[in-house]
Amino acid sequence: MSKNPWFETVAEAQRRAEKRLPGSVYSALLAGSERGRTIDDNTGAFAELGFAPRVVGHHAQRDLTTTVLGMPSAFPVVISPTGVQAVHPDGEVAIARAAANRGLVMGLSSYASKPVEEVTAANPNTAFQLYWSGSRETMVQRMERARAAGCKALILTLDWSFSNGRDWGSPVIPEKIDLRAMLRLAPDVLPHPGWLWSFARTGRIPDLTTPNLAAPGAAAPTFFGAYGEWMQTTPPTWQDVSWLVEQWGGPLLLKGVSRVDDALRAVDAGVSAISVSNHGGNNLDTTPATIRILPSIAEAVGDRIEVLLDGGVRRGGDVAKALALGARAVMIGRAYLWGLAANGQAGVENVLDILRGGLDSAVLGTGHAAVGELSPDDLVVPEGFTRTLGAPTLGASALGARAIGV
Repeated sequence: MSKNPWFETVAEAQRRAEKRLPGSVYSALLAGSERGRTIDDNTGAFAELGFAPRVVGHHAQRDLTTTVLGMPSAFPVVISPTGVQAVHPDGEVAIARAAANRGLVMGLSSYASKPVEEVTAANPNTAFQLYWSGSRETMVQRMERARAAGCKALILTLDWSFSNGRDWGSPVIPEKIDLRAMLRLAPDVLPHPGWLWSFARTGRIPDLTTPNLAAPGAAAPTFFGAYGEWMQTTPPTWQDVSWLVEQWGGPLLLKGVSRVDDALRAVDAGVSAISVSNHGGNNLDTTPATIRILPSIAEAVGDRIEVLLDGGVRRGGDVAKALALGARAVMIGRAYLWGLAANGQAGVENVLDILRGGLDSAVLGTGHAAVGELSPDDLVVPEGFTRTLGAPTLGASALGARAIGV
């Protein structure tokens, strides 16, 4: 690692993460499916948008605060839930502490490597993420555990189709870290002594189990065991989504919306918020970048529920562009994982500071006093930039009624 642990950009955090991590671990963070067109478009589309800055009338103080799912946020960035983490021994707990120190909401994956109780202790403003996996009774048990731990919101992720391959190769992920796995992975791991030592000094090895999916009194399943459960679960209907909203009884975000008609159905199902998402390019490849499809969705439902965006956010200017096109906040994943790999909790805080600083500069440069004032007038949007998927032919109420079987 560089003698100076601080870095100036998320791109530098990524470079340091690549240098520090074993190839298989770093490759897992890159993710993407098939050709990787969607992951490339997620990031590239932000660069196609320009700002229309003002030169006079700037505000000496800018208000970046907002609320997300009923929780205060120092600026409009949410930690998106990411699964089993092998980039740092402190994993989600370090991320939760970093988010708490910066006044942000923590999203915790049900596939996380740390128990929900440890994460909420580190950050009281935590939203627990759930897949539609297992029986209804099992899902209720997991929700109630999250509620008892102090989680204040639920994230239901439905945009995962799990492509089995990608053109540049998928990493080998063992079922568990045992002697056989360690011997097989040694050539990949040994050239990265810093990463290896970070685990060795704690007396722990990378944990590939999912403690938040453990049944009462049972051992935590492995990632592949959890994936097998998901594969064997019948996909949900809109009636199932409505049932889950009722069972939780609090703020619930539906993650994975790409179409206007799905956004309208989500409103009628009773969700509090949606995230315009393609699972960071891990869903169906060649799905358009989320920033391209955000405006049509925000226009359709943004006055009734909170609309968030995830996918491709690497700079504070990206956050500002998403807000200008209708998002209440953005969710980040890879960016904070690279920070965690580069420098632990301090690296995550470093990434969050970079995003906050870039956002503040954009609000200043466009002449606003608060993030809520950002609008399309602050951007240069190229002709043909946006995409509208699933434009309904029925009115919203009729479409929602059809969706829930009325």
